[in-house]
Amino acid sequence: MNDIINEILKLKKEKNAVILAHNYQIGEIQDIADFVGDSLGLSQQAAKTGAEIIAFCGVHFMAETASIISPNKKVLLPDLEAGCSLAATINADQLREWKQKFPDAVVVSYVNTTAEVKAESDYCVTSSNAVKVVEAIPPGKKILFLPDKFLGQYVSAITGREIEIWNGACHVHEKIGDIDFGEAEKVHSQAEFLIHPECGCSTSCMLKSQMYHDCRNVHIYSTEGMIGYVEKSDAKEFVIATEVGILHRMKKIKPSAEFFPISDKSVCEYMKMITVEKLYESLLYDRYEIKVPDEVARRARLPIERMLSIV
Repeated sequence: MNDIINEILKLKKEKNAVILAHNYQIGEIQDIADFVGDSLGLSQQAAKTGAEIIAFCGVHFMAETASIISPNKKVLLPDLEAGCSLAATINADQLREWKQKFPDAVVVSYVNTTAEVKAESDYCVTSSNAVKVVEAIPPGKKILFLPDKFLGQYVSAITGREIEIWNGACHVHEKIGDIDFGEAEKVHSQAEFLIHPECGCSTSCMLKSQMYHDCRNVHIYSTEGMIGYVEKSDAKEFVIATEVGILHRMKKIKPSAEFFPISDKSVCEYMKMITVEKLYESLLYDRYEIKVPDEVARRARLPIERMLSIV
């Protein structure tokens, strides 16, 4: 393994490449990456990097976003099959049909969407800034939020806005909503519970913690928000309700604490497709370049830039 890692580092230097990795990637990929983060952080890094090549260790829509932001850079995705179940829940034709029903609405699209869907949108958001973006939209404006229904419900509850929400979900986070958090609290009675807003339980736990006070030590954060909370918290035990890949980074940040997934089955098979070997071959052969058609990229760039401007 050390030999192939050394070869990757050598290729990266020779080709002026940067390696970006999402928090859900396997540990070996996170360890070799120049930057590890959530969708917003990775987009910001793609926008400002001086590298000629971006090796994007994430999923397809993320590499598309990097290509739109940095059209003069070569964006590589080491495995073309690394897709996203949430992004697949809506396509551009479906969005155009939905927009026709609400012609004056503002379209807010989660970054977990294809470039074609972004091109039909007014704003892109991540779980880190979705609330801020919606708050920035004039109160009288109708909002169409897509594709994640749980994030949409969470944003609606936080902002108090009535929002039309697409019926999409991440297959990993949706299953977390079926977990009995009461039982988990019995096992980890002193732990802090960190929940991603894409989870099926996020809105109900948020309301309970505010109104009924029976979701003790529950905090709802994006993946990067979770990282920040762990860094500052004095807790010694954390239960994490999102994809298990993030635990690798958390353990590196705070080795003295214990981290437990709410379910060890919370694994995104798409995020786990990229391996060290595939990353090496991607850099060696410039495999596989992600390029968005010019007109689609032009139209998608504005909502993405709006996303990057509201943090």
